[in-house]
Amino acid sequence: MSQVIRKHVLPGELIAKGKYKYEKNVFNIKDSYYSTKLGLAESYHDKIRVIPISGVYMPKVDDTVIGTVVDFGHAHWLIDINSCFIGVLVAKSVFSPRISSIDYDLESKFKIGDTLCAKINSFDRTRDPLLSVYGHGLGKIFSGSEITINPNKVARLIGKKGSMIKLLEENTDVKYTIGQNGRIVLKGTLDSINKAKTVIELIENESQNSNLMDKVQLLLKNKK
Repeated sequence: MSQVIRKHVLPGELIAKGKYKYEKNVFNIKDSYYSTKLGLAESYHDKIRVIPISGVYMPKVDDTVIGTVVDFGHAHWLIDINSCFIGVLVAKSVFSPRISSIDYDLESKFKIGDTLCAKINSFDRTRDPLLSVYGHGLGKIFSGSEITINPNKVARLIGKKGSMIKLLEENTDVKYTIGQNGRIVLKGTLDSINKAKTVIELIENESQNSNLMDKVQLLLKNKK
């Protein structure tokens, strides 16, 4: 398993040199990779990314998160959870206790690139959070369109007592799987998903507006 290397970087700062696939907030010049943001740079496997300081998800125990498998070792997977921390899913929590750890075939369960819905099982800020995929609605997500919003806006998307997300479910014919880390998976037709994305964008951009519900209802009416 490749080691995850993290460091804080400034815009324009050199992150690493070599052959990498670069992801968010990174640009390269002749195999040298630089940050475009103030944030936390991570290099792992053969990838480099930078997580901006603003809008970063801070894990909390019992949060539901949506993450992507980015690496694995003999007895655990590493999960990108849109945070400055990498989620750790321990293999023994997934495989039957009757199976010896020497017989674990991790790729038979989850491969790099797979999307998972998981719970934060434990976290104390001194080490990466431990995840669990045991429970209703948790585990591998096989289909859907994924979008990411600022984690601080998730509560507004859900609404008081679930009022906002209920409104969206009733008017878009889309099934929503929402992670507290700002990642959302939408399942429906292409038209219904595009409609849902437009509404979610409005909610994210207008989250501080006191009449947000009225604006959402008007947009949904106009989108019918």
